[in-house]
Amino acid sequence: MKAVTLALTLCALSIPFGAFAQAPAAPSPTPTIEQRVSALEAYIANSDPRDSLRGPDGVIPPGLTVATAGIPGPGHNGWMMTATLLVLFMTLPGLALSYGGLVRRKNVLSVLAQCMGIAGLVTIVWWAIGYSLVFAPGKPWIGGLRYIFLHHVGPAPNPDYSFWVSHNVFAAFELMFAIITPALIIGATAERMRFAAVLTFVFFWLFLVYIPVAHMMWGVDGGMNGLANPNAFVKSIDFAGGTVVHMTSGWSALVLCIMLGKRKGYGKEKMPPHSMVLCMAGTCMLWVGWYGFNAGSALGVDSIASTAFLNTTLSAAVGCATWGFVEWIACRKSSILGFCSGAFGGLVIVAPGCGYVSSTSAVALGVLGGLLPYFAIVRLKMIFNYDDPLDAFGIHAINGTVGILLTGFLARVWVNPRLAIHLSGYVHKTLWIEQLKAIFIVMIISIVGSFIAAVIAQLGAGMRVSAENESLGLDLTEHGEEGYIL
Repeated sequence: MKAVTLALTLCALSIPFGAFAQAPAAPSPTPTIEQRVSALEAYIANSDPRDSLRGPDGVIPPGLTVATAGIPGPGHNGWMMTATLLVLFMTLPGLALSYGGLVRRKNVLSVLAQCMGIAGLVTIVWWAIGYSLVFAPGKPWIGGLRYIFLHHVGPAPNPDYSFWVSHNVFAAFELMFAIITPALIIGATAERMRFAAVLTFVFFWLFLVYIPVAHMMWGVDGGMNGLANPNAFVKSIDFAGGTVVHMTSGWSALVLCIMLGKRKGYGKEKMPPHSMVLCMAGTCMLWVGWYGFNAGSALGVDSIASTAFLNTTLSAAVGCATWGFVEWIACRKSSILGFCSGAFGGLVIVAPGCGYVSSTSAVALGVLGGLLPYFAIVRLKMIFNYDDPLDAFGIHAINGTVGILLTGFLARVWVNPRLAIHLSGYVHKTLWIEQLKAIFIVMIISIVGSFIAAVIAQLGAGMRVSAENESLGLDLTEHGEEGYIL
C-alpha cells in the first residue's frame, strides 16, 4: 500500500513538470535573403515591408515576420525629426513674428504670448488624450483611448501610419499641426480678446473641432480618410491640412471675429501694422517651415516628399508674384504686405494637394492663391464689414476651402501612386464630389464647434477686454509688459 501511495505522489509531483509543461514552440520561419533584400528595397521606397513576404496568393505565410519589424529607418526618421522642428519653427517664431508685426505697437506682446500659451496648452492636451483621440483606432468620427498619456507610443514604428518612422516622432510631428492650427485663429481676434479667454476657447475648440476633424481625415479608421480607410463614408483626401488646419482655423476665425465685434475705432481711424520688418521676417520663416509642413506629410524621404517640396516652392512664389502684380495694377505700388500675403496664400492653397498634383497644377494654384485672398480682403471684408485684423478668414478659410476642392480635380495617380489603392474609381472622375462633401462637413463642425467654444469662453472668462484696456493696449493690461521702451 505504501508503495502505491509513493508512486501516486511521485506522479502528482511530476505533473507540473511533465504533463502540464508545454512543448517547445516551433521556430518561426526565417526570411530568405530575397525577402530581406525586398525589405531593404521597401525602406528605400518608403513602402510596406510586409509586401516582401507575401506569396503568389498575396498572403504572408504563418509565422513569417519582417526582418526589419519594429526598427525605424534612420533616413526617414531623421527627416521627420527635422520636419517636426520646421513645423514648430512656423509657429515659434514664424507666425508669432508675422502676426506680431501686423498689429499695433501696443499689442505686439499679446500676440507673442498667445502663440506661446497655445503651444504649451496644446502640448499638454496632446500628451494626455489629444493624440489618442486623433490617431488611435476608434470610431469613424473619433479615435479611441489606446494612446492616452502617450501610452504605447515608443520608438518602434506604428505601421498604421508609417513603417519606418518612430511612433513617438510621428506623434511629435502631428503635435506641431495641432499647435499651429488654433494659433492661426488669433489673427481674427487680435487686439481685443483676453488672454484667459483665448486659452479657454482653444481648450474646448480642440475637442469640438480639431480632434474630430483630424481623426476623420487622417485617422487610420477615420470616416473621411479615403486614402487609407476602405470603409470611409466620404472618400476624400487632404495631404497636408487643407481641411484639418486651414479650413478649421479659417472658418472658426470668422465666427470669433463676428462674435467679438469690431475693434474700438475700426473704420474710423487707421490701424496700420507697426512693423513690416517683423512681418516680412516672420513670413519668410513660415515659408521655410512650410517645407516641413508639406514635404514632411509624406512621412518619409521619397518621391512624394520631393513632389510636395517642389510644389510648395512653386505655389508660394507664384502667389507672392500674383498678389504683387495685381496690387501694382490696382494701386501702381507693390507692397511688402502684399508680397507676404500672396506667399502665405500660395502656401495655404497648395497644402491639401501638394503631394497629389503636378508642378503645373501647383503654379495654377499659386495664381489663385494670390488672387482669391486679395479680393476677399480688399472687397469681401468691405462688403460684409467684419473686423478680421490679420485676415485669418480671407487667407485660410478661402484658400483652404478652394484648395481642397481643386485637389479633387487636379490629383493624379501618376504623381502619387498611393491614390490607386482605394481611390482608383474616384481619381479623374468624382473625387471632387467627395472633396465637396468633406468641405461641407468640416464647415459645419468648425462653425458650430467654434460657436460653442466661444460661448463657454464668454461664460467662463469673458472674451473681450474693456474699452479702456483696449485703448491702453493688451501688452500692458493683459501681460504687464511693453514690447518697446521708448
